[in-house]
Formats: sequence, C-alpha cells, structure tokens
Amino acid sequence: MVSYHYKGSPVPSSIRSPRLANTEDRLDRVFHALSDRTRRALLQRLARGPASVSELAEPFAMSRPAVSKHLQVLEEACLIARTIDGRMHRCSIMAEPLRDPVQWLEPYHAFWDETLGALAAYVETDPPEKPDPDRD
Repeated sequence: MVSYHYKGSPVPSSIRSPRLANTEDRLDRVFHALSDRTRRALLQRLARGPASVSELAEPFAMSRPAVSKHLQVLEEACLIARTIDGRMHRCSIMAEPLRDPVQWLEPYHAFWDETLGALAAYVETDPPEKPDPDRD
C-alpha cells in the first residue's frame, strides 16, 4: 500500500489501495522490504527523522530513480510514508508494521534462549574424567 500525504494532509482511505489482506501478507511484504541492505539502510536513516528523496539518495552509489524504487517497496510494506509538497518528496518512517515480524519471531526468541541456556550449562559443567588407557 502506498500512502501519500499532499501538503501534510493524508489522502482519504477511500482512494488508497485496500489494506493488506491479513497478517501473513503483511509479514511477506515487511520481510521482503527488509531483505535488501539498501532498504534497511534507508529505514535506519529515516529512524533519525524525515528526509527528502534527494537526501536519502545521497550516500548511495545509485540513481535517484533506483532509490525511489527501493522507497516504493518500503511504502508497499507500509514502513514509510511520503509527504509531497510541490516537487519535494519527504519520507518518514512508520514503525508500526514492524510489530508483526517481532511477534512472529517471538517463539524463536524463546527457543534460542532455551537452546543457548542449555549449551551454556553444558559448557560450564566439569567434563567427566576419561579413563587413561596407559593406566591399569
């Protein structure tokens, strides 16, 4: 879904594309958006505050249209919003959609805590003495 704001006013939801159908679709879009290092870097930059497309493109060795394509993927995942004032496009982060992946990953967090805890306990125990084959 692309969310545009014109001079600070959101476009009415009736003319925007429909909301993502379900949690699985949202997860797919967010994970796809996060799968590229350039898009992750763009999100990190936007976490510091809104920026124009030109400002976002500056640190990358790519054209503005290429950066715009990355921004479009982030918009489709609802991870950023774009404000348009004349020819100036400003982007800002929308972190709410990141909750779905965090919730999805939570069971794995518990799994790794338990697994790493068991590994740490095993490593910290004294190893059993091995019989010396040269001793009788």
